Amino acid sequence: MTVARVYDPPNTDRVFVDRLWPRGIRKDDPRIGRWFKDVTPSSELRSWYHAHRDRYDDFVARYREELASGPAAQALDELRALAAAGDVELATAAKDVEHSHVPVLVETLTA
Repeated sequence: MTVARVYDPPNTDRVFVDRLWPRGIRKDDPRIGRWFKDVTPSSELRSWYHAHRDRYDDFVARYREELASGPAAQALDELRALAAAGDVELATAAKDVEHSHVPVLVETLTA
């Protein structure tokens, strides 16, 4: 499993894992691949984290709770099956990928 920014050229089966559509990207752009919107942090959690960037550990804990049930858990199961079937590249528009939801998602998928 690899991680990339959505603006990079794709090199494997790409899965876009952001809740909001990236700026400057058309809906039919091949750099997107499949869009797993439900596996991303909720709008409420995303807004909270943007206001509390210094509380990454709290964000991670809250995001893991969201991944444990509801639509997020269903989307996670689907993404896990896709990853088990072959190489998957998780793509995000986040500038600071290291402090985004993507590392949590990768850890959850590879655990």
